[in-house]
Amino acid sequence: MKKRRVVILGSTGSIGTSALKVARDIPDRMEVVALAAHSSADKLAEQAREFGVKHVCLFEESKAAELKKQLPTDVNVYTGLDGLCALATLAEADMVLVSIIGTAGLKPTLEAIEAGKDLAIASKEILVMAGEVVMNRAAAKGINVLPVDSEHNAIYQCLQGNHGGAEQVSRLILTASGGPFRTLPKEELANVTLAQALKHPTWKMGQKITIDSATLFNKGLEMIEARWLFNIPMERVDVIVHPQSIVHSLVEYRDGSILAQLSSSDMCFPIQYAVTWPDRVVNSLPHLNLAEMAQLKFEAPRWDDFPALNLARQAGLTGGTMPAMFNAANEVAVQAFVDGKLSFPGIWETVEKVLSASRPRDYKGSLALILEDDAWAREEAHRLIAR
Repeated sequence: MKKRRVVILGSTGSIGTSALKVARDIPDRMEVVALAAHSSADKLAEQAREFGVKHVCLFEESKAAELKKQLPTDVNVYTGLDGLCALATLAEADMVLVSIIGTAGLKPTLEAIEAGKDLAIASKEILVMAGEVVMNRAAAKGINVLPVDSEHNAIYQCLQGNHGGAEQVSRLILTASGGPFRTLPKEELANVTLAQALKHPTWKMGQKITIDSATLFNKGLEMIEARWLFNIPMERVDVIVHPQSIVHSLVEYRDGSILAQLSSSDMCFPIQYAVTWPDRVVNSLPHLNLAEMAQLKFEAPRWDDFPALNLARQAGLTGGTMPAMFNAANEVAVQAFVDGKLSFPGIWETVEKVLSASRPRDYKGSLALILEDDAWAREEAHRLIAR
């Protein structure tokens, strides 16, 4: 059985720390060879010392000196986007786990593909912005792209053994917890506070993704990701609310059969499967007791009350640079909500206005066009919020 040598881009975030738990749990199958973080110098140094890595990167260059002081002299310290790309192409690495928030993960991902590294993708922006480019280049190079999001990882598992291709699949069904406001009346959403939005009922995640879960933008982004990951048309990607977060997603086949993947709500499960695929490896994670669960609940999303899902479908169906603008406008709106400049419904209202004013283009593989329209959407969102 093969041990994978893994680079973790985003090691101090929630996905990164879970990945390190997996590495501790299955050391015979996963070796960490490099770590990168945004600005948490102390935490990155602690991780690097524990795992004995010889390559680290801190995106925030101003804290590099602080990091170097805490590490042995034989550890190579990189900075910025060039540093991320250097780690993504290390000769000793087999796989790059990308869990960087925002657009910074796109270039290292493409560099990793060119260097022949398998990918474990946890950063939504990569496939939302440039899914067509990433998946086409990976296919051309024979690179495995393993999803880390619990929903996409579940679909990936449910598709194993499907030898008939996309035409065998009727629907991909992403599960959503519904977030903390699943039952909150529409008229009360305007009074939602930041503290309330950060109280996710199931998962412990970073601030941005937790707020996205509350607005359902997270699920909208996942719909676009799924379209590219699994080469399924956008109209066949669906969502069901499942508050218990035990069924992580489902695949409906054309004969009416539905396959589902179940496990405890712990990100270590999908991370381990991505690293050890196609093998299943014994670990210390908790097993489900179906008798204790007794029943599983499902309900339809509130499409009208939480417009993020319809906006995502619109962006995915339009294609081109529209998904990139959808993502960019949401990032700006979420930050404005965090800063107290925007109400909770103002997040999707801002995104809707940006998309209505946009002129999406077919980027034809040009990352420059994607980044141009991403920048335009951010500027437009800032302008609308300032008004």
